[in-house]
Amino acid sequence: MTKNEISNLIKILKKTYADAKCSLDFETPFQLVVAVMLSAQCTDERVNITTPTLFKKCKTIEDFANIDIKELEDLIHPCGFYRNKAANIKKCAKQILEDFGGKVPQDMDSLLKLAGVGRKSANVILLEVFGISTGIAVDTHCKRISNRIGLSNNSDPSKIEQDLLKQIDKKYLKDVNHLFIWHGRYTCTARKPKCEKCAIKEVCEFYNNIS
Repeated sequence: MTKNEISNLIKILKKTYADAKCSLDFETPFQLVVAVMLSAQCTDERVNITTPTLFKKCKTIEDFANIDIKELEDLIHPCGFYRNKAANIKKCAKQILEDFGGKVPQDMDSLLKLAGVGRKSANVILLEVFGISTGIAVDTHCKRISNRIGLSNNSDPSKIEQDLLKQIDKKYLKDVNHLFIWHGRYTCTARKPKCEKCAIKEVCEFYNNIS
């Protein structure tokens, strides 16, 4: 697929999902850091149900650093893997306070030093908090879309990201982060993709192979 064809594909998706945006609710940079951590192997909907009580209890990064670990575990229990997530949240808060002057860093290298923050999470934080779109957050939806359309044959998220960055015009990076997630969530679903209603099926390898 040429860059022009990919650009047209993205334009079609932008028309299809005109309201595509980050689905996690947050008001401060660190709230998004926490929400992204909680979203690992958990739906954004469940995270958004859980975070209001959590954010009411912990209003500052200091609050997250100082909260009793057991209380934090109880608050985030519905999001799954709560022990590991709670430990990472507290450690991350302490790192930001001690190493970054109490402010969420706004560069990839620094974000990757934080507990519980991988490249996918860092890409989300950079885009949603700081408006920086130099990469693509490859979650399960993005991975599925990239493989099915034929933009990448890799299974490793970091390799998929590099494949996409080579093919997608930089001006569309901000859009792709949202569009692939929404397309995977509402149309190109994991178990039974809705190919009959897909706006980009004509350029999709998966669809053309089953047709």
